[in-house]
Amino acid sequence: MQEFQIVDATDLARAYAAADYAVELDGRTVALRVGEFATELESSLTARRYAFITAWNPASSPRAGRENEVADGQLRERLDGHGAKRIPAWAQAPDGRWREQGWMVLDLPAGDLDTLARDFGQAGTLQWARGEPVCLRMMMAAPMQAAEMPCVDWVE
Repeated sequence: MQEFQIVDATDLARAYAAADYAVELDGRTVALRVGEFATELESSLTARRYAFITAWNPASSPRAGRENEVADGQLRERLDGHGAKRIPAWAQAPDGRWREQGWMVLDLPAGDLDTLARDFGQAGTLQWARGEPVCLRMMMAAPMQAAEMPCVDWVE
C-alpha cells in the first residue's frame, strides 16, 4: 500500500472532480463528470453499481509508462479474480496535459473497490449507484473544506 504525501487534500479532490472521465462503448466515447448523472453510460451498461479505477501513478506521483502498464496488468488480474465486468476507460485533465488509463467496473462492492484503490495507491475512485450522480470517493480523511464539495465522499 502506498502512503500519500499530499499537502492539500482539498486541492487534489478538486482536481480529480474537475477531470474528464470517459469510456469507449461501441465505437463512441461516453463522457462522465463528477456530480452529473451518467444517463448515457447507464442506458448502455446495465448494472447496480459503477466505478472508475486506475492503477496508474500511485500516490499521485507520475511513473514511467512501463511501470503503469505492469500495475494495470496486476489490477486487471485482481478485477478478474473478483469476476467483475470491466471496460477500458480513462481520466484526463481538462487541459489534456495529463491522462491515465483505467477501467469502468460494474457491480463490484464499494468495499472491494476501496481495497483495490488502497492496494494500488490511488487517492480516489469514481463510484455511484445506478440513477445517482457520479461521485468521487477520496481514500483519505475529509479536510475541513469537505462540506463545500458535493458528490465527494471521504474514506479514512
